[in-house]
Amino acid sequence: MPRSNRPRRRAPGEEVEPIDLERALMGTKRIEAKRDGAWNVQPQGAGSATKVYTCPGCGSEIAPGVAHLVAWRADGLMGEADDLAGRRHWHSHCWKIRT
Repeated sequence: MPRSNRPRRRAPGEEVEPIDLERALMGTKRIEAKRDGAWNVQPQGAGSATKVYTCPGCGSEIAPGVAHLVAWRADGLMGEADDLAGRRHWHSHCWKIRT
């Protein structure tokens, strides 16, 4: 049986979950474990990348309009404010091959 392209109807009184626009535009933050500890990692979309950054993995520039990752410590000893101040912008590939 072919599928229907018509939207489903909601039951009366059923609420629609609002879209989190910030999450949709910025990507979802996740925690990744590396050899040196836990890291918060958040994708940065091409539309949100408006400045030039230097990737600490390869030393090359990340040009405006290039999608990449932002990473900062998730288990730092000096507190969350210090961890956020130490965040760095990485090429996705450089972050992936980082040990």
